[in-house]
Amino acid sequence: MPTKRPLLVCIVGPTAIGKTALSISVAKYFSTEIISADSRQFFAEMAIGTAVPSPEELEAAPHHFIQDRSIFTPYNVGDFERDAIDTLNQLFKKHPIVVMVGGSGLYVDAVVRGLDAFPKVAPEIRQQLIEEFNTYGISKLQTELREKDPVYFETVAIDNQHRVIRALEIIRATGTPFSSFLTLTKKARKFDTLYIGLSADRQLVYDRINMRVDQMMKQGLLQEVQNLYAHKDLNALQTVGYKELFTYLDRQCSLEKAVSEIKKNTRRFAKRQGTWFRKNTAIHWFDYAKPHAEICEFIEHKNANPN
Repeated sequence: MPTKRPLLVCIVGPTAIGKTALSISVAKYFSTEIISADSRQFFAEMAIGTAVPSPEELEAAPHHFIQDRSIFTPYNVGDFERDAIDTLNQLFKKHPIVVMVGGSGLYVDAVVRGLDAFPKVAPEIRQQLIEEFNTYGISKLQTELREKDPVYFETVAIDNQHRVIRALEIIRATGTPFSSFLTLTKKARKFDTLYIGLSADRQLVYDRINMRVDQMMKQGLLQEVQNLYAHKDLNALQTVGYKELFTYLDRQCSLEKAVSEIKKNTRRFAKRQGTWFRKNTAIHWFDYAKPHAEICEFIEHKNANPN
């Protein structure tokens, strides 16, 4: 009889839906540990604006990949795939079940499915794109990405010029959509995967986002962004909650307008998350208000009866 493979429980869904609380409940139920697949929570200098779990939450269950590196150290999805797999190999020696949680769909897929190798691109293509960005701004590049790769356009952080430029350099070099290189062939993994998704009515998600942003401002998000202002061009800081307040600090808008833009852009991000996750038919969806104990029992049953 074949040995039962370990199980990775992936908890996914839009921002502010309650993934962190559920992941802790699941980790405590199974006496296991949590891997964060949130691409913004890796960085030690970004706490408030990325909704890093509270000290109490971090103490409730062991976490990995939370504020474990600096914004000054480049870190991409390929690096995360490698590091997360190494970490899982160690965790599965101690635990038959491990939890992974996050709203960054590409990072979740990188661990579960793997990423295909991207072709090398001539440096002059990237340089040309950078010059276009400096001359015309990001809107021209966004339009090109929408036309040439609408699939990736609907899921990427469209205001992050580094990611837009990265996609376009692949597109221009190969004549092929960037999205076509993502998870074409599933890599062999030594574990099984169970997806748990949290969902809610769109307006409720939007209301939760608005409340979260207001809470972040009360917690000191503006001060956090002020402390990072000198480094505002770093890739890690090209993200919602930071870019808008950099604009305010540049005196290009009022604080009220900046906060409104954070809420709007976070709602847009949540919509893109939904687009990404709805493509995955393996996700078992639960209402965000579903008792955690019932979801844990579902996971236990699926683990015992995988078919």
